[in-house]
Order: sequence, then C-alpha cells, then structure tokens
Amino acid sequence: MNIYKKILFLALVLAAAASCRSQFDMILNSNDVDSKYTAAFDYFNRGKFEKASKLFESLTVQAKGFPKEDTVQYYWGLSNYRNKDYYTAETNFANFVNDFPLSPFSEDARFLRIDCLYRACFRYELDQKPTYAALAAIGEYLAEYPGNPHEEVCRNMLSDLNERLDHKAFESARLYYKMEDYKAARTAFKNVLKDNSDNIYREKILYYTAMASYRFAAMSVEDKKKERYLTFVDDYLNFVGELPESSYRRQLDVYYKRAQKALGRFSGSDEELMEKNKDFEKEIKKLEKTEKK
Repeated sequence: MNIYKKILFLALVLAAAASCRSQFDMILNSNDVDSKYTAAFDYFNRGKFEKASKLFESLTVQAKGFPKEDTVQYYWGLSNYRNKDYYTAETNFANFVNDFPLSPFSEDARFLRIDCLYRACFRYELDQKPTYAALAAIGEYLAEYPGNPHEEVCRNMLSDLNERLDHKAFESARLYYKMEDYKAARTAFKNVLKDNSDNIYREKILYYTAMASYRFAAMSVEDKKKERYLTFVDDYLNFVGELPESSYRRQLDVYYKRAQKALGRFSGSDEELMEKNKDFEKEIKKLEKTEKK
C-alpha cells in the first residue's frame, strides 16, 4: 500500500510540475502583450528571474512602439543581472543606454552595466582587456553623472582596477628579474614607471631597478664592469634620494659599498660587507613574512 501511495504522490508532483511548465509556456508563446507584461513582473517580484528574463526578452520584440518599451528593455537586463548572468545583462544594459538615452532608467542602467563589466574583470595574472573596458565606462559615467549616488562605489572600483594594472605591470617586469635577465629587467622596470610614475609598487620597482643593474654589473666581463657599476650607483642614488627610510635601503647600502669597492672608492673589508649583508637578509625575511600575511 505504501508503494502505491508513493507512486501516486510522485505522479501528482510530476503532473503539477508539467502544469506549471505548461502554464509558463502558454504565457511565453502568447501574443497577449498585457498579460505577458503582468506575468513577467509577477515572476520578477517572486524572484523567478530566469523566467522573468525570458518573458521580458519576448516582450522586447512584441512591445515595439509599446508605451513602456523602455521598461521592458530595462527589466530584461535587470532580470538577467539578478539571475547573475552578468555577461548577458551587460549586453542588455549597453543596448538599453544606446536605445533609450533619455529614459528615467538610463542612469541606473549605465551603473549596472559598469557593475557587470567590473565583475567580468580577471585577476591581475590574466588578460586585462576587460579591466580597460570597465575603467573607460566608469570614467564616462562619473563625467556624465557627477555627484551620483554610486560615486563612492565607482571610485572604489577604479582604485581596485588600477591596482590590478599596477600589479600586472610590476609582475611582468619582475619576471625578467626572476629569469636572471637583469638587463631586460632594468629596462622593463624603468618602462613601468615611464608609463605610470604613480604605480603603487613604485618603491619595489625602484628597488628592483637598482638590484637588476647591480647584478648585471657583477655578472659582466671585466672591461664592462666599471660602466655598469656606475649605472647601479645612479640607480642607488635615485632610490635613496626618493626613499631614504625604505626597508630595502640597508641591502642597497651593502651593494653600493661593494660597487664602490669594485670602482676603487671603498676601503672597508669584505668581512664588514658580508656581516652587514647577513643582518639585512634576516630583516628582509621577516619583512617578506609580514607582507604575506
């Protein structure tokens, strides 16, 4: 008897599900614009965003010239946005802004498009084309809607996206350093600051620029060393002139003295240099642990 009850219950559930599907399909395929419009908002208000988006999408074709055509287009995008289909929603909102620039929904649509673009951005290690697209859209939005209620959010987005680009540029240059191509590394680091002198990794970039020039000089053949140590001296003086209190200075001070010794300008002992270098290595390991946290 229990088995029959289970079978009957399952049949009723399936019948109810089929009925629901049938009801939705009937509305979706209907030519009754008013009924479909009402049903679309009913699904939207009940959080059935996937079904709502399908109805609003159907209405965009049927409601051409309809007094609430912009409402239909906007809620099609909003339904996809609420359904976390940000790729489709971004396209919806971009089309909406082009088609209905004077709509009362226009400003919100532009912001929501920006949010979709922001969500589509990748980690700094990956392709940054979406980041540039988001930055451009945010800049245009802030220029056209100064003092808008989303301004703080947009500026936080700008800060985060610019940090990703700074990180990408820094790590791309540091890759040469890790590969021990110190000549290319120095050029790459200098180009990073040439492109963006306000890079948030400026201290590290200046540090690695000096380190790259030192290591390049140390690895050079004898008749090239003097010229290349002088390049390091320039990079060192540039670093300490700008960042005299930097935690990296102690190591660079050691290498500066080594360079001076190689140039015949330092009278200290090798033991003194080695001792200072050991002290720095202990400090830099502590610093690296702190940065990882």
